[in-house]
Amino acid sequence: MVRIYNTITRRKEDFKPLEEGKVSMYVCGPTVYNYIHIGNARPAIAFDTVRRYLEYKGYEVKYVSNFTDVDDKLIKASKELGETVPEIAERFIEAFFEDTGALNVKKADAHPRVMDHMPDIVEFIKVLIDKGHAYESAGDVYFKTRSFDGYGKLSQQSVDDLKVGARIDAGEKKQDPLDFALWKEAKDGEINWESPWGNGRPGWHIECSVMAREHLGDTIDIHAGGQDLTFPHHENEIAQSECMTDETFANYWMHNGYINIDNTKMSKSLGNFILVHDIIKEIEPNVLRYFMISVHYRNPINYNRELVDAARNSLMRIQDSYHQAAERAEKAVGTEADKKVLLAIDDNLKQFEAFMDDDFNTANAISAWHELTGELNKYLRQPSTSKEVLRKFMKVFETYSEILGVSLDRKELLLDEEIETLIEEREAARKNKDFARADEIRDSLKAEGIVLEDTKDGVRFKRG
Repeated sequence: MVRIYNTITRRKEDFKPLEEGKVSMYVCGPTVYNYIHIGNARPAIAFDTVRRYLEYKGYEVKYVSNFTDVDDKLIKASKELGETVPEIAERFIEAFFEDTGALNVKKADAHPRVMDHMPDIVEFIKVLIDKGHAYESAGDVYFKTRSFDGYGKLSQQSVDDLKVGARIDAGEKKQDPLDFALWKEAKDGEINWESPWGNGRPGWHIECSVMAREHLGDTIDIHAGGQDLTFPHHENEIAQSECMTDETFANYWMHNGYINIDNTKMSKSLGNFILVHDIIKEIEPNVLRYFMISVHYRNPINYNRELVDAARNSLMRIQDSYHQAAERAEKAVGTEADKKVLLAIDDNLKQFEAFMDDDFNTANAISAWHELTGELNKYLRQPSTSKEVLRKFMKVFETYSEILGVSLDRKELLLDEEIETLIEEREAARKNKDFARADEIRDSLKAEGIVLEDTKDGVRFKRG
């Protein structure tokens, strides 16, 4: 039985989907005004792993993850770059698929875009107005927060407590500081759509409510996203969705923890804002994924190169053992299988599944994988091995690989003489003041885990 920590109840619960054997899952996707950063990558990887495990358990998973392709950030980027909002969105949607594809994140069954759902958004808002949960105010439309008795149940905050810090900002036309925008009147030069309240565009929160309902129905099994979305985004989604449909919006809410950079919160202002597009030029994407799942998805994760290098070495131990088993299996004869070893493999698989059943604890699951690796290495030291046993080890390794989305393929390492040749070429480029080529060689070696060191005897290298 899979158990999920449900944010709305603050406890682990047995997972019981609405329809036996089927799971509906909605994961909030990125706003596509730039390349995704490492914080965006974490939910993409975490909930891709959840999806993979549910499929392994036999569920038919319908997985939906949206793109916000119109909002303030996109409009600002449009003005700065001299491109249209749709052009920018299209470019960075393609970049998203390129980056997440490198991280072995499977595409969703549907990737809805806001621009494709304008009629649905307008209709959704009209129903909220007709039911007394929203109101038009000089071209804007606001959700009447106090009309929903359950407001605050996800973030476990009361309306009275929220009121203390609430305010009406300049330009807003709402009746209550707690109300939030469903539709915004168009400003001069901004992209806009027609509506009964005048030309404008939707507020951020309404988008996911509409797209989740259009693709998955009034009630969904799992709604997931980053911890930062719990309030106000997901709180507002619940309010407007449940007021519109009079049904529970989602039965299970899952949120992944934050990412820190060298023990400091990631932010643009601190200059530690890391784009996946840049990271995977230096770090093998397979290693980055392994690193991200080495911590339980609900816990915060600290990113730095030393920890990533440790993850790379950890993964290489698994990969090396698997490939040694594959080589031995080709030569092994059909000797009698050691039943104790076969039982140990079965027990390890059960332990792995128990960890994953317990709120998708990938950190413990990886520990189980390393225990199995130790068993395999011990078996490989025996003078004679059974083809049956080796193939069973390999099959379970491949099962873990598929569930966790981590490849067992080893990246071919550069030979020492190839590295020396590149170092000589780099030194020649520096003497010729061809710094672009010198930097290119340095970066390519760094991506291979090769660290260059300047010594009195010249440049030397070591494997990181």
